[in-house]
Amino acid sequence: MGQPAYNSGRGPFRADQVRDGDRYELSNGNPVYCAPAGPEHASRSLTGAAAIASDPDVEWAGVDAGFAPEPGTLRAPDVAVGSPPLEQRGWIKSVPLLALEYASVGQDEADLQVKIRELLAAGARLVWVARLVGPRRVEVYRLGEPMRRFVSGETLDAPGILRNPVEVDALFERAAADRAVLRNLLQRAGYDGLDAVRAQGREEGREEGERHLILRLIERRLGPLDAARRARVDGLRGESLAALGESLLELRDLADLDDWLGVRS
Repeated sequence: MGQPAYNSGRGPFRADQVRDGDRYELSNGNPVYCAPAGPEHASRSLTGAAAIASDPDVEWAGVDAGFAPEPGTLRAPDVAVGSPPLEQRGWIKSVPLLALEYASVGQDEADLQVKIRELLAAGARLVWVARLVGPRRVEVYRLGEPMRRFVSGETLDAPGILRNPVEVDALFERAAADRAVLRNLLQRAGYDGLDAVRAQGREEGREEGERHLILRLIERRLGPLDAARRARVDGLRGESLAALGESLLELRDLADLDDWLGVRS
């Protein structure tokens, strides 16, 4: 493959001239070199992506995804959350709802501020900047509002984007991110939290014990059940299982059981 157009030094350039994998973004048609991430930057990006992307209200998230809201702009936040991109070739023709940037040693602060302004001006609702140098903190940017700073022990909110608040520490620490991921995945499965899972386990254990007892009582009263009848009893849940237990004394033979189960022999 030939060299990218921006290596010629002649511009301005368009987003469609930047190839997938090239280490450049574009600002107003001007190339901005993006160096590879160091170990801390890379690991923190993965941690933050897990904590955010697992949120039950997130339909799409990406790492280092390219957004080109207009031909001379191409920006790739470390982590982005947004609507699922349309089936299209090339860069995403929009901006994310939420962009997360990690600022590490050697950060070009001037370009970072330009990037924040470009994303917000193009429609991003929130830009979070997690600082990896100095005290642990996250800067929150919204269009038309002053920057707000959040520190370790505080939480970040993204209403309309994320269902759950995100601990500042979850963007930096694996353990805090893991707690967020567990909560989020449980909610995706329909549980409010671990207590709900434990309660269901206790209920299922109680019901399984009740089913086992009813089967034993039926066989003691009516004799051994074949596989088909056992399967029908095994399939009973909740109120139906309790009703069968209450009807045991009324069953005189297997034909009565078949009638009760709605099966004609």
